[in-house]
Amino acid sequence: MMKPARRLTLTEDVYVSVQALIMDHAVAPGARINIDALARQLEVSPTPVREALARLEADGLVRKRPLAGYTAAPLLTRAEFEELVQMRLILEPPAASHAATVITASGADRLRAEAALPDPQPEAEGYAGIAAFTAQDARFHHLVAELSGNHMLHEAVVRLRSHLHLFRLHFPPAHYGISAEEHHRVVDAIAAGDPDRAASAMRAHITAARERHLPYFGRST
Repeated sequence: MMKPARRLTLTEDVYVSVQALIMDHAVAPGARINIDALARQLEVSPTPVREALARLEADGLVRKRPLAGYTAAPLLTRAEFEELVQMRLILEPPAASHAATVITASGADRLRAEAALPDPQPEAEGYAGIAAFTAQDARFHHLVAELSGNHMLHEAVVRLRSHLHLFRLHFPPAHYGISAEEHHRVVDAIAAGDPDRAASAMRAHITAARERHLPYFGRST
């Protein structure tokens, strides 16, 4: 059962709570979101719920229509999933390549710190059990783009919100362990100042992640 949001960090807690409801499909994909009902469920006023929904709209998890209010975004289709992967392949291997040409010792240390991913939390239900993994995975990819030195490239990678969309579909258990190994290959190449190897390692990581998600779609064409 959803716990009431803590008062000291109300805005952030409401955002996290509503995000979890959407990620867990407790608010079904495509379903209309009743702000007043959600506020009663979380035991808060409608204002922080509206603020959370505005942030979630920027994340691509909800949609707002004039005179119709908010609805949860539909899940990615197979075609949209492939488009998301294609966009990542356009943006992230070059980001890794650029990062390798300008990396500093402190930047490499930051990358290594984010490359390792947390284990699942079996005691937590639903999205809560993978939230830490999802957040750190996103931080790693965003940091690679940040360290490329290309601000527009970094913003484009962040705006994709790819991790939220992918892990809303399902969470392949194969991500544990394997994703971290792939991250470390990217870091090793960047830290070595090898742009070609860095791009190749990032491309291999994204392609392998695609394969891990494909069973959700039944591997249909």
